[in-house]
Amino acid sequence: MPTNTPTFAFVDIETTGSRPDRDRITEIGILTLENGECSTWNRLVNPGVPIPLNIQNLTGITPEMVAKQVCFAELAQELYLELKDKIFVAHNARFDYSFLKAAFKTVGIDFSPRVICTVKLSRRLFPNQARHNLDTLIQVHGLKIAKRHRALDDAELLLQFWFVCEGLFGKQRLLEEVADLLGRPSLPAHIDPEMVNVIPNRPGVYIFYAENRQVLYIGKSKDLRTRVMSHFQQSLTSRKEMKLSLQVRDIDWIETAGEAGALLLESRLIKEKLPSFNIKLRRSRDLCAWQIVHPSPDPVALRLVNHRDLQPGVQDNLYGLFYSKREALQTLQAIAKKNQLCEGLLGLEKLLPKQSCFGYHVKQCKGACIGIESQQLHLLRLQTALIKLKVEIWPYRGAIAIQENEDIHVFDRWCYLGTAINENELAELLEDGVPEFDLDIYKIIKKMLKETSNFNILNLHYHQRKADMLPLTN
Repeated sequence: MPTNTPTFAFVDIETTGSRPDRDRITEIGILTLENGECSTWNRLVNPGVPIPLNIQNLTGITPEMVAKQVCFAELAQELYLELKDKIFVAHNARFDYSFLKAAFKTVGIDFSPRVICTVKLSRRLFPNQARHNLDTLIQVHGLKIAKRHRALDDAELLLQFWFVCEGLFGKQRLLEEVADLLGRPSLPAHIDPEMVNVIPNRPGVYIFYAENRQVLYIGKSKDLRTRVMSHFQQSLTSRKEMKLSLQVRDIDWIETAGEAGALLLESRLIKEKLPSFNIKLRRSRDLCAWQIVHPSPDPVALRLVNHRDLQPGVQDNLYGLFYSKREALQTLQAIAKKNQLCEGLLGLEKLLPKQSCFGYHVKQCKGACIGIESQQLHLLRLQTALIKLKVEIWPYRGAIAIQENEDIHVFDRWCYLGTAINENELAELLEDGVPEFDLDIYKIIKKMLKETSNFNILNLHYHQRKADMLPLTN
């Protein structure tokens, strides 16, 4: 422990909202503690954006109060010098720090002080205390406040709390706790560093939980610990990551043999547990695809096949695989316009007998609707335009396995049956696994099959409840 006491800047800010990327600072209050002496720095800031009424009611800061104040850019240099070489102390420090860092970035200043969060400090010194928010500290420790939610007054609360801790535990103990906190990775106040330290630097899937073990987020990575830490580091600049980090109370992880296994497990767990922060990989019951009907009983050569009737890998003539009917229609419409296809013959527009479609009048249709272009040629051009969206027929005679280190991932007709680590588990998957098509899994399998140099692909022959694995031959 150094003999010289560091200089502390107790900081609080008021803002127009909770998003550093959109909202702006309206007030900054700083109390500097240096060698036992205190100094004050306090400024109202013109945010340059409206202050919502609920924020005005909360802070008492009105548009009239900031209208004639300088903007952040005009006081940035002064503020930077005020905070330079000081330990930045704030309550839920990631909020105040992220706003200031974002604001300094707009004027080309890299703001990266050493940061102490008084929530973390309170948790360490008062582990039996149920809550550590600022109102609780006021009540428990008898702190005096002139007005809550004004920057300098709230900064004054932090200084009072500091002196309370110093009186109860001694200056030396307090500085030791500060030194230990500064040496630890940047984590939200409610996350125990030991929880993160035991996460391995291996491939796998991690799960973030809120209170009551509610699943917040599921992710995957080739390096679990590094990826988990990146969420908390990004929360300083990303609204989504900040919102997530504030809710995380526990972390689980599942190691996998490699990246492919992590991708497969992530997709399955997201669809099982439906975490609130995962949207893209949730199961879609609205999955659909276009199918060319040929020969067609009517001029419309396409039909939309819904989830219940889809058998990708088995059905021929499927194109697209879309998460919703809306996505399917939008994609087809864009293809029609790009290739001068008739939207009437595609079922995107109602055709009247012996009348052209609207696209023909604006030169976006070559006239297949009124016989200027043959319907056979129109169908051929449609097939050509859709070729990149064609859903591949399953290219193997039956189930296959893709071996990734010690894990054996089993697939059949673009469906994931599960992962085995021995022949008995493999036999069980082949016997009991129920194929269910999933678009995200389809994309993962296609990618894996393209990267054949990274995997050992096995052809599976099931016989008498045992699986014999033979190298795949075409």
